[in-house]
Amino acid sequence: MKTFQLNAEPRIDLGKKAAKALRKENKIPVVLNGGKLVELKDGKYDGKLNPGEKVVPIGRDGKGIITTDLTVNKADVRKLIYSPEVFVIDLNINGQVKKAVLKDLQFHAVNDAVLHIDLLEVTDEKPVVVEVPVHVEGHAAGVKAGGKLFLALKKVKVKGIYSKLPEDVKIDVSALQIGQSVKVRDLQFDDFEMASPKELVIAGVRATRASRDASASEEGEEAAE
Repeated sequence: MKTFQLNAEPRIDLGKKAAKALRKENKIPVVLNGGKLVELKDGKYDGKLNPGEKVVPIGRDGKGIITTDLTVNKADVRKLIYSPEVFVIDLNINGQVKKAVLKDLQFHAVNDAVLHIDLLEVTDEKPVVVEVPVHVEGHAAGVKAGGKLFLALKKVKVKGIYSKLPEDVKIDVSALQIGQSVKVRDLQFDDFEMASPKELVIAGVRATRASRDASASEEGEEAAE
């Protein structure tokens, strides 16, 4: 995947009022999830935390995970949000760079303005799941016979180490006949695995009126013989 450079600042003032004030300054609240796993004592973490960091308890086994509240400039994330490409983010927090991927976005219900961004910290040890675009290659045999190619999924989920995840998933449709399709279960890769439901259809070739008429004509000719 391509790399996206993004500067962020720790967010100290939390709550709806503070978030609203940030947005008026053309800034967006961000939460960096998936940080370091730590031990809790009596439900509390007694270690050192950097500005913006907090520990969120997970489960009931006395462990917590560090998350970081941040802010970014609205203009800096436009190409990250409104691009069909998937990026690994070099997130610079006061000189400390962490790797992350885009996890979730919250939009305003009326004007579609970005209200909140969730990022997920990634490492070379922990697999992650991300959505990547589907890229169709080849000219389907069924299209040559009068059928129509359709793309049911524009994006699919993949799972793996972030550095080995693809920019897109390429699907060769050359061998597809009319009525045939490619499902998630049909795809296998060495460096990552498909994470979308296996029975989902990604692309296929459907019959058209012209192809059905041609088929009926051929069947009539064979019957006449």
